[in-house]
Amino acid sequence: MSQTEKARKPEDLTRLFVERANAGDADGIAALYEENSVMAYPPGTQTVGREAIRAFWAEALSGQAVRFEPEPPLPTLISGDIALTSTPPKDRVGARAQVVRRQPDGTWLRLLDQPEFVTPGS
Repeated sequence: MSQTEKARKPEDLTRLFVERANAGDADGIAALYEENSVMAYPPGTQTVGREAIRAFWAEALSGQAVRFEPEPPLPTLISGDIALTSTPPKDRVGARAQVVRRQPDGTWLRLLDQPEFVTPGS
């Protein structure tokens, strides 16, 4: 795994996130997001901007034995340079979804990230 590896297709972003999170690489995770991206996390709040996302993951991953498991992607929807990616969580509660954008070099970065969406009453 390399922090410099870029997402050549939208689905690569989830794999790269899992690899970097499991390596405790907050800088590498942040590199998967556009500069002004928005992550809907922690629950009920938003983390705005690549640097804030990096700081969130640096704290979340520090000193904890967090292990992320790969989740099979649901079909990706692509319209031009925008795509919607998602994965069903293993516990089958809620969903994870990201809006990603193709960059000028042809790679993809996250623009909007909904790490976990739990439906009311679940």
